[in-house]
Amino acid sequence: MKWYHYISCFFAGLFIANVVPHLIHGVSGDPFPTPFANPPGKGLSSPTVNVIWALFNLLVGYLLFGGGKISKSNKWSLVVFFIGIITMSVMLSYAFMDKAHS
Repeated sequence: MKWYHYISCFFAGLFIANVVPHLIHGVSGDPFPTPFANPPGKGLSSPTVNVIWALFNLLVGYLLFGGGKISKSNKWSLVVFFIGIITMSVMLSYAFMDKAHS
């Protein structure tokens, strides 16, 4: 694999992890921050915007997953993919920490 496949693996993990909070809040009918809120990432967007944002992240993550040639036969591609998931998960936990207190 080329070096740029591993970058694709990492970003696939980032986008796939970002699906979870937005899809859960969206289908639950809860407003939740998105980049389209005012202020971006802090204000609340409608549940519908969250579902659309989640589905967009899923599509991009899926395309990057294929572009990264992630497979069980290439263990490093999986490691980099999961590092992307871990990175985004930790970043989101900090970014949305204040959301629980509002």
